[in-house]
Amino acid sequence: MDLPVDEWKSYLLEKWALLPKSVQVTISTAETLSDIFLHSSSLLQPEDEMFLKQLSSSCSVEKDSGAPLFYREEGNKRFQEKEYMGAAVLYSKGVSHSRPNTEDISLCYANRSAALFHLGQHEACLKDIVRAGMHGYPERLQPKLMIRKTECLVNLGRLQEARQTISDLENSLTTKPTLMPSSHQILQRNVQQLKMKIQEKETLPESFPAALTKALEDMALGEENKQISGASLSVSLCTDPLKGRHLVATKDILPGELLVKEDAFVSVLNPGEMPPLRHCLENKWDTRVTSADLYCHRCLRHTLATVPCGGCSYAKYCSQECVQQAWDHYHSTECSLGGLLLTLGVFCHVALRMTLLARFEDVDRVIRMICDKTGRKDTCLPESKDLVKTFGYTNQGESEENSETCEPSIPGCNVNGKYENNYDAVLSLLPHTEKHSPEHKFICAVSVSALCRQLKATSLQAQTTGLKSPRLKAVTPGLCTDLTVWGVAMLQHMLQLQCNAQAITSICYAGSKESIITNSRQVRLATGVFPVVSLLNHSCSPNTSVSFTSTVATIRAAQQIAKGQEILHCYGPHESRMGVAERQQRLSSQYFFDCSCPACHAETLRAAVAPRWEAFCCNTCRVPMQGNDVLSCSNESCTNSVSRDRLVSRLQDLQQQVHTAQKLLRSDRPEQAIQQLLECQRAAENFLSAEHTVLGEIEDGLAQAYATLGDWRQSAAHVQKSLQVVEARHGPSSVEIGHELFKLAQVLFNGW
Repeated sequence: MDLPVDEWKSYLLEKWALLPKSVQVTISTAETLSDIFLHSSSLLQPEDEMFLKQLSSSCSVEKDSGAPLFYREEGNKRFQEKEYMGAAVLYSKGVSHSRPNTEDISLCYANRSAALFHLGQHEACLKDIVRAGMHGYPERLQPKLMIRKTECLVNLGRLQEARQTISDLENSLTTKPTLMPSSHQILQRNVQQLKMKIQEKETLPESFPAALTKALEDMALGEENKQISGASLSVSLCTDPLKGRHLVATKDILPGELLVKEDAFVSVLNPGEMPPLRHCLENKWDTRVTSADLYCHRCLRHTLATVPCGGCSYAKYCSQECVQQAWDHYHSTECSLGGLLLTLGVFCHVALRMTLLARFEDVDRVIRMICDKTGRKDTCLPESKDLVKTFGYTNQGESEENSETCEPSIPGCNVNGKYENNYDAVLSLLPHTEKHSPEHKFICAVSVSALCRQLKATSLQAQTTGLKSPRLKAVTPGLCTDLTVWGVAMLQHMLQLQCNAQAITSICYAGSKESIITNSRQVRLATGVFPVVSLLNHSCSPNTSVSFTSTVATIRAAQQIAKGQEILHCYGPHESRMGVAERQQRLSSQYFFDCSCPACHAETLRAAVAPRWEAFCCNTCRVPMQGNDVLSCSNESCTNSVSRDRLVSRLQDLQQQVHTAQKLLRSDRPEQAIQQLLECQRAAENFLSAEHTVLGEIEDGLAQAYATLGDWRQSAAHVQKSLQVVEARHGPSSVEIGHELFKLAQVLFNGW
């Protein structure tokens, strides 16, 4: 997902292995990114580009004229089965393949409005009704759309608009009686029913609007931090030879305090991991649902009412405003490259988008910074004026005569010492060039080179065809003047991303419509770059937590932080999710450092003792067992011992039984599930610690089964036991404990 598809990676690794040793050494020992890029890109041959083109063709983003009808019919099937969410997504796929101002797109929008209405998304339904009309929805079908529009307006409490729509519909039926008598009578009945609804609604008190989410989104940091954009006054930026740049508390900080609120400098929606399509006729058009179908490709808001790009079938947005902003800032260049970008991976896509966004800053200064950072000082600077001219952007900074300024004391800060969310800060993030393997640098450099060549070819094609195609018209002029500069910049960004990319996550809720208790989990939605968040160093037991709303990252204190203490963030390997050996290995391989945080130090000292959530216990005195191949009771007065292999075998059998019980629960057989889970519970208590993960799964299953039967007291009791296990495993301030508390809240709400 982050790096190119496996076929392209394998192809390049094979190409690397066949290179002469002297060429490998030249690339491996190159001192600058510029040298790495130039040496690697010179090895990209036409047959390599042809292979990449073949791979990219399987990720086609072209609009297909046959697809709208197919998706509309598939959506209709789901609609008839009352699978309204699936229907809405399929109608959206039809919209994405439709050309503007055609009957295809108007029908897809209209059908989607019906699905959205049944999902209770009345505002989105109204917007789709408007879109259907704008794109030429057939006049003969207008009355049913007007009925749906009126119902939405009534449900939203917009009664004056509802009355006007009813009036317009009645006038239309009178002046243009084109309907069959039976259809006309049905419409008349619907109109009368809606009039009665409006009268009933007028007598009801106005409900208080639910604005909690909006309030959370608008929550501000308070007074601006003059040293760090997007940070509160409770933190300051420091630098240290060992720690590098980092944030420290300027005062005592309480748990829950907002420390950083930063919008991503750049973000790219992850397309989602899916098995390859089978090559057969029935799969010509893909009906599977991924993140790319459910979230805005610019602001990452969840939506079932996507608005498509006019040039490709892949990019989708939550509104016309996002369509336009994405087009103006980057998608005008990316539109024709969709299949290639999906093949080259998210990191390559993010790298391209970062360089495209750099155009909106002081271009001349940006090019100088790129040259300084990547080792192109001798070859790059004379070309910068031409680049500025061909980009067509006016410098927003100082004039050339006044552009020489003193170097800021902390990298990434401007001349006034402020660290901002801009391209300067992005360029200051370390690429760790010398620590990446030669093979990895070669894959990144050749991939970027292939992308640059395609950019150049597309731009030249646009010029020779007179810019007749809307997709070719999109390509930014100026990218072709010296693609080496931008290629080297993109290579730097690709290398930076391994240590500095942030996984933007969202809470995904699972469970059938009938489920009383909703399970939730955190899923990776997109990859983003947050220059301020990147200042935080890692701890396996951090004192902060991070959450996301669309493209905005919010950092809060997870515990009390004393004045002068460092603000720490977890890069992924958390002490509550994996052991010290695995954490150390992951941090070393991805982030190039050996973690020596207090959690790692303490766990190393007690490495011989299994954590509570994995521990076996003595079946006599219920204390933990310890040892290697043979486990003995840790109670000195107890002589019990048992083979580890025997206990592991018992655990595997138990896990299989729990899995069977979960299947019974999913099959709507809660009584049988309870019987099975209670047997599992009795078996587990004989050899597992009270806070073992499997016992937590058993308690969670029992809670769901009793909730299904409406036995809320029993359900709440088992959720509380599950809470104890989750807290022991993940800690009291974890996302996981929040999910469990939410389950408990659902049970208590339904039962009391």
